[in-house]
Amino acid sequence: MSRAPKTAIEDRPEPDCVSGALHPRHTQTLIGHAAAETAFLTAFNAGKLHHGWMITGPLGLGKATLAWKIARFLLATETPAMFPPQSLDVSPDHPVAHRLAALSEPRLFLLRRAWDDTARKLKTTIGVDEVRKMKSYFTLSAADGGHRVAIIDAVDEMQPAAANALLKLLEEPPANVTLLLISHQPSKLLPTIRSRCRDLRLTPLSAQNMATALATTNDAPQNPIPLAELSAGSVGEAVRILNLDGLKLYAQLIALMSTLPRLDRIRAQSLADIGAGRGNDEKFDLLLMLIDLFLARLARAGTLGHAPPEAAQGEAALIARLSPTPHAARHWADLAQTLGNRARRGRSVNLDPAALLMDMVLKIDETAGTLAQR
Repeated sequence: MSRAPKTAIEDRPEPDCVSGALHPRHTQTLIGHAAAETAFLTAFNAGKLHHGWMITGPLGLGKATLAWKIARFLLATETPAMFPPQSLDVSPDHPVAHRLAALSEPRLFLLRRAWDDTARKLKTTIGVDEVRKMKSYFTLSAADGGHRVAIIDAVDEMQPAAANALLKLLEEPPANVTLLLISHQPSKLLPTIRSRCRDLRLTPLSAQNMATALATTNDAPQNPIPLAELSAGSVGEAVRILNLDGLKLYAQLIALMSTLPRLDRIRAQSLADIGAGRGNDEKFDLLLMLIDLFLARLARAGTLGHAPPEAAQGEAALIARLSPTPHAARHWADLAQTLGNRARRGRSVNLDPAALLMDMVLKIDETAGTLAQR
């Protein structure tokens, strides 16, 4: 039996890139995270550059963009510099910038999920062998004796053995090496790994910063507030929502929820069918996220006594009607947890997506009816 042909490197997807967006190494400008940039630059100028930096925050905030920006800066800046640099910016015409963009910089090691030629897809985790390759790389002297950098994207994806191997490297760091660890959920990492790194924590972008970050995309909406609300201030999530027409999907969901507690079943079935069928996995996942988000917004509004900024026309009035009190908020919070667990179980047993979505909508209608009778 002949072996399947190997997938060419240029045809392999990159595990650290959001579909439809530029890879972070090609993004020169970082929006909304000046505090993190300043913290790193201050440490550099003070001669207190730590060997390990953990860049944390929810997925899609720009953590990888910051890591690549720091890498460009470290590899392009002479140490010690004659004059303290005032920013981390490096000209895109600098040779280091060109080499990083082409993944040909010999002083950078990029650790990320590898490609599996047998399965012809990306591996789901980072194995210990990949970390060993990085450790072997650091045993070699840099060609010019200068600084070296490793970007680990993401440390959350490491197998236990890989995490332990990384810990040993952090405990006995090589000279003139900076490790940039990207983590979406640092609380799940080994405490000993976290304790050996300085933290650069990124926070969600404001609507204004979101608009600035998306200004270069053709699909950026004129009003950035709905997208900022649905994406929780994450540019990566905003790009995914735009790619999947998520703003229209959420508007459709709000229009359906406006019929509660007398659910429009024809409209409900139409919404459920969007996530059905082969090739619609991404839209199905997005719909699950939007339903969960809507329930969370109901619960939060009832607890706080006011609705959040609208993510779709008519949402504020709908939330005020369905969740007017903390009592109602508790019902919606409980339902969110219940439906989340049902969705995970349904996915694990390959339940029909349309049936799963329809079941969730019916449970929401049932809760709305119960609350309306009180």
